[in-house]
Amino acid sequence: MMNKAYDHLRVIMNNYHPISDQCFEALKAISTVREFKKNQQLIRMGEIPKKYYFLHLGLIRAFTLNSHDHSKEVNKAFFEEGRFPASVIASLKQVESEICLEALEDSLVIEFDHSGFRGLLDKYEDLKWYHIKYLEKHWVMEKEPFEISLIGGEAKQRYLDFLENYPGLSDRLPLYHIASRLGITATQLSRIRNSLKK
Repeated sequence: MMNKAYDHLRVIMNNYHPISDQCFEALKAISTVREFKKNQQLIRMGEIPKKYYFLHLGLIRAFTLNSHDHSKEVNKAFFEEGRFPASVIASLKQVESEICLEALEDSLVIEFDHSGFRGLLDKYEDLKWYHIKYLEKHWVMEKEPFEISLIGGEAKQRYLDFLENYPGLSDRLPLYHIASRLGITATQLSRIRNSLKK
């Protein structure tokens, strides 16, 4: 299973930018394969992240607490196989995370040492280019249009955008998790889904 996880990682990284054998071996040296059970947290709110993750198997959500009602969770993102779940700002600034990462299914990840990864970014140009291209795609080009639609878009369009950005994920997520990500109630989402079946 460990070899499959690293093979998967190599394929995914090469899709963004080719990674040299030397760089990949250096990445393996600062990482370990780890299991998280359903509902287990990878990063807790208020924790300073010391690890980066690659999701080989499973499903992970990133959530925070509603600024007006701290008893309500607000989903910020979902990470499927082949993605790199993170609390990005807290990782970069090395401050307490306002985001919690939680496994929604039993999950298998490759866990990287944060400071070791940052050191390899300085050493390997190919890793630097991979990192830039990954962040551009997932934290700018995908995220920005969705965030704009949350501000002014209709709920139905937000759901359609969600389906486009996360194909197949709607069958793996409870309705209330999707609704939270879209900024609507589960009842509203149920009505939208019913209207699309007609």
